[in-house]
Parts: sequence; structure tokens; C-alpha cells
Amino acid sequence: MPDFRPDSIGPDSLGPEPLAALAALSPVDGRYRSATQPLRDLLSEAGLIRERVRLEAAWLLHLAAAVPQLAGAALVPGALTRARELAREPDADCAQAVKAIEAVINHDVKAAEYYVRQQLAAAGANEASLELVHFGCTSEDINNLSYARLLEEARRRMLGTLADRTAELAHLARREADVPMLARTHGQPASPTTLGKEVANFVARLRRAQRRWSSVQILGKWNGAVGNFNAHHAALPAVDWPAVSRGFIESLGLVCNAYTTQIEPHDWIAEYCDAVAATNVVLLDLCRDFWGYISLGYLKQRAAAAEVGSSTMPHKVNPIDFENAEGNLGVANALLRHFADKLPISRWQRDLTDSTVLRNLGVALGHTLVAWRALGRGLGKVDTDAASLTADLQEAWEVLGEAVQTVLRAAGIPGGYERLKEHTRGRAIDERALAELIDSLPLPTEEKRRLKALRPVDYTGLAARLAREI
Repeated sequence: MPDFRPDSIGPDSLGPEPLAALAALSPVDGRYRSATQPLRDLLSEAGLIRERVRLEAAWLLHLAAAVPQLAGAALVPGALTRARELAREPDADCAQAVKAIEAVINHDVKAAEYYVRQQLAAAGANEASLELVHFGCTSEDINNLSYARLLEEARRRMLGTLADRTAELAHLARREADVPMLARTHGQPASPTTLGKEVANFVARLRRAQRRWSSVQILGKWNGAVGNFNAHHAALPAVDWPAVSRGFIESLGLVCNAYTTQIEPHDWIAEYCDAVAATNVVLLDLCRDFWGYISLGYLKQRAAAAEVGSSTMPHKVNPIDFENAEGNLGVANALLRHFADKLPISRWQRDLTDSTVLRNLGVALGHTLVAWRALGRGLGKVDTDAASLTADLQEAWEVLGEAVQTVLRAAGIPGGYERLKEHTRGRAIDERALAELIDSLPLPTEEKRRLKALRPVDYTGLAARLAREI
């Protein structure tokens, strides 16, 4: 192993100092730095390095236990303790130390291996034991399991944020279950609904999206340079290496993929990214609807005294949180869709195009998290303007045409739809005009009385019940 002496490493080899937020090229590490904090220790360069170190140490420990016939499998106590520490939580300066080694050898994964060997050597490991670090591995054995574990933890953390948004929407749906609202199919007045029911629709969609994302199995491979255990079998042909590999992968809480090339084919990452993108589409739809309801006056935003809505129009209270969420969802999905399309494709036994793409997973998930948090701020600022909702409905008597023609159908009276179409389509209808039309229909007096008593605000079907049951 090369000798990496501290005085052989120049000041520039450690890389630049951590970027200040104002100097960051990407907004996920600049303007939105605080919002993406939950992902930084996972999907940053440092997070990836720490995970590589954990896996190098964990593989050594697994080998020592599963393949005792290897020379060096019996680790001396000091080295055993140090390996366990590295597998659990590497030192705080681990990433910088690995980058220093990488600056000399120009290989990121090998740098992690050398770092682990240095640490174990300092703890008293003998040469035979040190040779078991990275035994039988290709870089992609380390990388694929690192990304698998990091993405699994990222999902766990982000599902908590998504669950918060879903719970907030469910509460809003139940709270506004009975608030009638004019529906607008094709942007035109349509059969009334309730505000709560429209929110409940999104809750149902989000719950399904959460289940889909949660159900994506996270796979890993650990089978050498081209997936055949070539080196392992050459070294110790009597060992059941597929079983050793499976045991290691499953000990990490992952699912073993036994059939791979040099790389795990990334199909599961494509499914993962596609599931996040599908969730984002639902939320993008919600953001646009809420933006529209605010524009119509159905929802009003609480103004913060110190905030400015416009640099020139002091009255403005803009729906900036929903707009911010929509913009970030779009950026995230552009990346996520690219990942889903690109990552499962690799020339022959592997090419390197996946490497730089995988490094942007944190960017896509960062924009996603920024959007989900912005949505939370937006939801926390809106109130229902019941007077505006009612005023809109009171002017939409034409929407009761659906009820009247359906009553005619139920009574077996032919031509009900055509009759209502003739009197209501494209016309302004008020209460008096509708009552005159109802009086002209061949219906029993009691049925006419019931229809004339119907008001647009009452014509919401089972919307309130459905909203409360969400």
C-alpha cells in the first residue's frame, strides 16, 4: 500500500473549503440550504465517502466471520474494535482524509480502501488482515451498496415530510368538508362540490403515491468485476461465494440482486425516481389548483406584517409558496425522469455514464424536499373565504340542470337531457327562469316542489361525507 505521509499532501489536495451559501452554484446548497439540511449528510460527497468507508469495514468484518479459512480472518482485538467503529460511524474528519488520499491517487473508491487500511494498520492489524480490505471487490460493489443505503435513509426521512403534508391536507379536507364550492370542469361552472372533497381527492392520491414509493425494493450486488465471482472463486473455490454475498447484502437490510454485470443495473433506482416524480406530479397539480383558488378568492392568504409582496405594489400578497413549490417540483422531475430513463442503460458489462448521473440524485431529491417544505408553508397561510365561495355559487343556477334532467331520466320521461340543454346551454339562468322551466315539466307536483327548493349551495351530493371519511 502506498505511504501517504501528511507532509506529502499539499494544501490544495484537500479540495476547496465548504462553500458559503452565497457562493454556492446550486440553490439546493445556497438559497435553499436550510431546507435541504436533512439530506446533506446522506447525499453529499462527504456522505457518500462515509458510506463507502462503512462498507469497506463492514465487508472485512463479514469476511472474517463467514470465511474463517482466509489468512488474516482472525483480526487482532485492536483492529477488530477499529473495524467495528468504522462500520458503525467513521470519524468526523474521515471525508477530508479520504479526499486527501484521492488527491494523490486520483481514484475515489480506492482512496476509501486505503483510508480503512491506514486506520486498521494504526490499530495493530497485521498484513494478512489488511489484504482482506476490499477483498474480491470492484468499485461498483462498494458504490452500489453505498447509494442503496443512502437512498433508503433519504426515503425514510422524506416520507416523514410527505406524511406531514398529507396529514395537513387530510385535516383541511375534514375541516372544510361542508363548505360548498362551484366546480369548474374545463374552467367553466360545473356541478358543485365542497372544498373539503377537492382536497380529499389529493389526500387519496398522495397516500397511493406514498405506498408506491415505499414499496420499491432496494437492491444490491456484491459479486466482483463482472458479476461472476471470478476472483473469489479463483482464490477459494470451495467457498459458496453467492451465499456469502447474499448474507452480507441482507445484513445491510437490502435485497440481493444475484444477476448483474459489473454494475447493479439500477432498475430499482429508476423505479424509485419514477415513484418520487409521480408523487411530485400530484403535488404540482395541487399547487396549481390552490394557486387558482387563491386567484378566484376562494382561499385567502394571511399576510405577515413584515413581508413585502411586490417591490412597487404594496397591496400584494402573492401565492409565492405554491409557486416556489411548483417551480422546484418541475426542476426535480426533469432530473428524476432523466434518471429513470438513463440509469438502467449501460453499454455491455458497464460504462461510466452512470457515475456522474448518480452524483446528482441529491440535487433532485433536494429540489423535491424544498418543494414539499414550501407547500407546507403555503398550506399554513391559507384560510377559506366562505363568502366568496357562496357568492360564486349563488350566481350559477344553470348547474342545477344536471339534477333536473337526471330526475326526468329516473322518472322514465324521454328527452329530459335535450330539453334542459335547449333551455340552459350557453345561457344565463337565474332562479326564476329555472323555476319556470321546472313548472313546464311533466312531473308530479311534489317532485316539482322539491326541485324548485334546491339551491346551488345544496347541490353537492355526497361530497361532504366523502371528505369527512378521508
